[in-house]
Amino acid sequence: MLRRLLVVGALVLLPAIAHAASPAVTAFGPRFGASVDPDQFVVGGQLSLQEFAPNWSFDPNLELGFGDNWTVIAFNLDAYYHLRLSGSDWRPYLGGGLGVNFISEDVPLGERDHSDTEVGLNLVAGFSIPAGSGDQWFTELRFGLGGIPTLKIMGGFNFGR
Repeated sequence: MLRRLLVVGALVLLPAIAHAASPAVTAFGPRFGASVDPDQFVVGGQLSLQEFAPNWSFDPNLELGFGDNWTVIAFNLDAYYHLRLSGSDWRPYLGGGLGVNFISEDVPLGERDHSDTEVGLNLVAGFSIPAGSGDQWFTELRFGLGGIPTLKIMGGFNFGR
């Protein structure tokens, strides 16, 4: 229960932390979607940090998945390579990274909780669309390798700094 409260607190405070953070943070915002295996609704938040190499960004995120009698808290450390399409503002990206997932089975009262920590690899393909003033909409497919959710379809909004 304490872990859930900490995650919800982090999701609420993420935009304020990003706004106050160093100039390395270029964008922040909410994310939402669905996962398969387990079948869940997923909400969270992410940061986007300045390019550490041409067309590369570091985009850590925190997600909370619930449903299918499980609660999954995922902390993902992703790096993305941003492609450029000539004549278009759309920016496809490919990437991946390490995912640490705290998994808890939702059991009836009086029974012992079952929880585990799994580490896996995320492979990501997505694109972003400008929304004006440096803000962007994005959508992505996330493939999980290891003991983490197999597939996530995510979308969200990044507020530019």
